[in-house]
Amino acid sequence: MSAPPGLAGLPELPALVTGRLGHARHHPFRHVLTYRYTMWLVDIDRPLRLPWALGALIRFDARDHLDRGQRGGGLRGDLTRFLERRGVRVGAQDRIILMAQPRVFGATFNPLSIWWVLSPAAELLALVLEVHNTYGGRHAYLVPRDDSGEPAADTPGWRVEARLDKAFYVSPFNSVDGTYRLRSELAPTRVGARIVLSEDASSRPLLSAWFEGPPRPATRAAVAVSLARGDVPQRTMALIRLHGVWLWLRRLPIRPRPPHDPEAIR
Repeated sequence: MSAPPGLAGLPELPALVTGRLGHARHHPFRHVLTYRYTMWLVDIDRPLRLPWALGALIRFDARDHLDRGQRGGGLRGDLTRFLERRGVRVGAQDRIILMAQPRVFGATFNPLSIWWVLSPAAELLALVLEVHNTYGGRHAYLVPRDDSGEPAADTPGWRVEARLDKAFYVSPFNSVDGTYRLRSELAPTRVGARIVLSEDASSRPLLSAWFEGPPRPATRAAVAVSLARGDVPQRTMALIRLHGVWLWLRRLPIRPRPPHDPEAIR
């Protein structure tokens, strides 16, 4: 993973990223669901500094990610321990950027959160994908460095392409087997990711999911407008469950849910 010199590739933080979130099933039949979706892009070491009326409603909580903050150190502590157990050392000066939905009105749900770890010299030290399912489970993937693509030399930002072995039960209509192809981007004008699931590295795509949008400063007005439009985790959970009901009514077989190793988030 390489990056352009300097940290000019970072948008102004905190930011709101509003775009289209899409899910597409390619077989045994085609079905596509897309809807407006807003994620936050934050430096986890810098407070949001929202006015009291909004700050009381919106927050990032270690309980909602990785090891739930059980061993101390908050979000940074959990991510640092996760990476160090996998051979990646995070220094005190390294910046950790998180794209996720916060806890809003006391609830949260993040189908996918993305963590970027950047050195002071703008090297991308680690990229972590954290996946949650509707059963309360979560799994984190450290994107392998060997499979990462190079960023465009003439454009600020960090772009990664990689392959990952699936290891987590997300949809009740899919097993834990398969291969993900990932393309992600963190840049001043666009942030997002696209993931394609295949049964194996050489087979046709089974599912695709994507989200991308322009980052905009999280001003008081922008946050208030986002809340007024219903850009909250409760809406995300409801839409995903309705999508699942539609697939069930089409008689798509339910796959058994295996036990999940809690060490995958530690």
